[in-house]
Amino acid sequence: MMMMTRRPEDCRLYAIVDTSYLGKRDAARVASQMIEGGVDLIQLRAKDRTDEEAITLAHAILNVTRRKGIPFIVNDHPHVAAVVGADGAHVGQDDMAVAEARRILGPEGWVGKSTHSLQQALEAEKEGADYIGVGPIFATPTKPDDPPVGLDLVRQVASRVKIPFFCIGGIKLENASEVISAGARRLVVVSGILQSPDLTEHCRRLKALFQSIFPNCPSY
Repeated sequence: MMMMTRRPEDCRLYAIVDTSYLGKRDAARVASQMIEGGVDLIQLRAKDRTDEEAITLAHAILNVTRRKGIPFIVNDHPHVAAVVGADGAHVGQDDMAVAEARRILGPEGWVGKSTHSLQQALEAEKEGADYIGVGPIFATPTKPDDPPVGLDLVRQVASRVKIPFFCIGGIKLENASEVISAGARRLVVVSGILQSPDLTEHCRRLKALFQSIFPNCPSY
């Protein structure tokens, strides 16, 4: 694992290469298009693949992110992240504890955790997560069984949680400003990017939205 100079607090736009949306597209090519559009952080989510398939995909994506200096996270599987030398892993509420994920990754690895309430966000902060995901903010086909938490939770987390948090779930160009106005400073966009006919341009427009609101937001 190569230690990144960029940290979660430096990132605004978090994109996920979700294999359920990939179809026949090449994962590394999709990651490259995301980076070209200005994303700051990339995750591989491969829930429909075996560990061996996930490792192959992760290696391919990591070859792209390393060249561009973009942090790379593996969803759910810290052991896969450790095998390929990714920058970190993201775990859910029903997955292993932050401390266990960090033991697998090593002290330099980032550990992110999904949260769906203020209590979970505060607990993840106490656990030592490097960042948290908060959501789903809106209904989303990515997590159809999870009820949306709404913008009130964004306001609560923004006022109480000190570590970086990324809002996720049903966020698109059309509603991103609402989420930012509620207190979000970092967003995860999944289907909005992956279902766009021009993935790179969609990322550029999302990043431009951040830069219009936060003039010091880096373009990388």
